Amino acid sequence: MTGFSDSAQAMSLVAFSAVATITLLLCVMTGPDGDDLDEFYTGYSSLSAMRNGLAIAGDYISAATVLGTGGVIALCGYDGVVLALSTALSLMLLMFLLAEPLRNAGRFTMGDALARRMPGRAVRVAACLVTLAALLPLMLVQLAGAGQLLAFILGFSGDSLKTGFIIGLGILMISYAAIGGMKGTALIQILKIVMLLGSGAVVAVLVMNRFDWNPATLFDTAARQSGVGPDFLQSGLEFAGGPYPRVDMITTQLAVVIGGACLPHVTMRMYTASSARQVRRSMSWAVSAVAVFVLIITVVGVGATAMIGRTAIAEADPQGNTAYLLGSRAVFGPDVSTGETFLFTTVTTALFLTLLASVAGMILACANSLAHDVFAARVRSMPPQREILLARVSALAVGLPTIFLATLIQHRSLQPLVILSFCVGASALAPALVYTLFWRHYTRTGLLCTLIGGTLTVLALMPGTNLVSGSPLSAFPEADFNWLPFTTTGLVSIPAGFLFGWLGTVVSGRHKAEEQRKQYEAVEGWILAGAVRRG
Repeated sequence: MTGFSDSAQAMSLVAFSAVATITLLLCVMTGPDGDDLDEFYTGYSSLSAMRNGLAIAGDYISAATVLGTGGVIALCGYDGVVLALSTALSLMLLMFLLAEPLRNAGRFTMGDALARRMPGRAVRVAACLVTLAALLPLMLVQLAGAGQLLAFILGFSGDSLKTGFIIGLGILMISYAAIGGMKGTALIQILKIVMLLGSGAVVAVLVMNRFDWNPATLFDTAARQSGVGPDFLQSGLEFAGGPYPRVDMITTQLAVVIGGACLPHVTMRMYTASSARQVRRSMSWAVSAVAVFVLIITVVGVGATAMIGRTAIAEADPQGNTAYLLGSRAVFGPDVSTGETFLFTTVTTALFLTLLASVAGMILACANSLAHDVFAARVRSMPPQREILLARVSALAVGLPTIFLATLIQHRSLQPLVILSFCVGASALAPALVYTLFWRHYTRTGLLCTLIGGTLTVLALMPGTNLVSGSPLSAFPEADFNWLPFTTTGLVSIPAGFLFGWLGTVVSGRHKAEEQRKQYEAVEGWILAGAVRRG
């Protein structure tokens, strides 16, 4: 029982069909029709700073962020708000530390940015493998969650229908990436973020109006309705079951802040900026959009708890993934007018578009890395037309296994996969980017040790966390092989990633380190300031 009326469900189904058709048509109309690599990979960097910024925000705010963060806010109060703020802080970290050097160092992919200092196929292949390791779990979460979410909105309960939704949406997302390229997916991201922020802002205004525009009243009511009293407004509720709740919370925030900024589907948007000035302006727009989103998701999430109670939210979904929808529905009260039904349909359509756009961007990042860093790097001068064809085939090669795996895991807790992606970003990609862009003596061996060592550390530690087994809400509740008393691997894997890079550089020897220093100085002006060195 979802509480959504038949008219809302019918209108949502029509809206979903219309959005799928229109966005696919947009991809066909704006997608590259020639054999120009710049057109496919960056859209000729033709987007304005505002549009590029909105596209970055669209890539950054995934469906897992909307639904998962909204759920944590509704169920855990203060801890959820801190998590939402961490997502904004992560993008600010990217803006101030990495965005401009990344844009200067890279051309199309993460492999380009890393290989500018250390050319070689091994670096590109390692970058591609880590890209897949970071994004595949997030794609699985989005696709598997898409079937559950659509079934929840439309009132279906059969497993076969949920599986059908996953397959249909997966094929649609592959089409976006393969047909639209960077420019096509950017337009979908822009449409998504505008709809998500617009509809969410209206719902947030209605929630605040219901509580007389008094945030204290809203939070106090939510605390009373939460069933845990003042604990709802204090730190520690999300991690209360663990032996070290404060440490667990800090390591989770670190994984989100450091990892989110370095995920390849977000960093690839840096290469679409036409200049260093534009990448700064684009990031300003992106951070502003994400800050507005954090405000909206906080009001709607807390409002959901205040209006319908924490117990009802947990009964609908133990992880709270439906809290954003339930809060949007509850604000209208028992009698819903035609206008309110239309507004709710806009909210559900924005979520549907968020699912489509998020996975399409991730598939595109993986496909671009496979085609450009693995296949094209093997040939001295591959024709552009063939590389674009390879990128489109790679989208299919990445997308089809993802669809298959998503159908297998749809009934499991998906939270470990979200954490896995952020931990790989924080433990492998972040150290590699920081060292590559700023450490003069960093060597190829150090880079490979960072990428491979950081990723393997996360993969080795993750099965031992309490999200995978040992609790009723874990991915395998019937088993208990939980030996790491934390939610994330960050406490160990983030320092390990930096340590592997340092050790690999030390092992390379002083001669190699001195060679790398000279190579870095040759491109330092370009990487840090976009200036071409003379002489």
